Amino acid sequence: MSDPQILLPGVLPVFPLTGTLLLPANWLPLHIFESRYRNMVEDAVAGDHIIGMVQPVVPRQDNQPPEDADQEAPELYRIGCAGRIDECKSLAGGRYAIALVGVSRFRIVRELAMERGYRRVEAGYAGFETDLDPPRQEGSSKVLLSALESFGERHSFEFEFERLQNLPLAALTNGLAMALPFGPAEKQALLEADLPQRYEILLTLLEMGVDLEQALEPRAPVTH
Repeated sequence: MSDPQILLPGVLPVFPLTGTLLLPANWLPLHIFESRYRNMVEDAVAGDHIIGMVQPVVPRQDNQPPEDADQEAPELYRIGCAGRIDECKSLAGGRYAIALVGVSRFRIVRELAMERGYRRVEAGYAGFETDLDPPRQEGSSKVLLSALESFGERHSFEFEFERLQNLPLAALTNGLAMALPFGPAEKQALLEADLPQRYEILLTLLEMGVDLEQALEPRAPVTH
């Protein structure tokens, strides 16, 4: 869980990654192998342990900017989520396996000069204060799981319903929002919504038979 006493930094290193969603109080494992992001992890672990996850505006399955864009600085969505590195394991070749726990969403105020190859932003947290509070949510796990069952039948997915039905509604909502293979635009909408709206958006996506063709195309693993 997020620590409500945590000090959120005004300057935030950011990790742009297409199609990857981090939400407050949820966990995200990452395999870090690119040199600039190894630098980012090392600096974060030596400091406040906080990094920001954010999506590029133009989706790229290989997580690289389009050929006609600035290769070092593809445009980013303005809202991401800050996460705390709670686990960091050194691997062969200088790589890292880390586990982030989401702390709070943030808004990019402006981009700053790069540090050791990785991007940094001035981050604002106004409007996201409730991300640090215990989640409170109205809705129905039964309704959500029923929609998930229909969604799974349409797309030939199998889910561990016995385990899912024991989760609190907030954990179920956020866990499905992070795990299901929606496209980058849908992932961003889920991120930007507050918890009650996130539940409604998720339910709509499950019920509307959203086209997952793009979301399910082969892509690079969630690593960098």
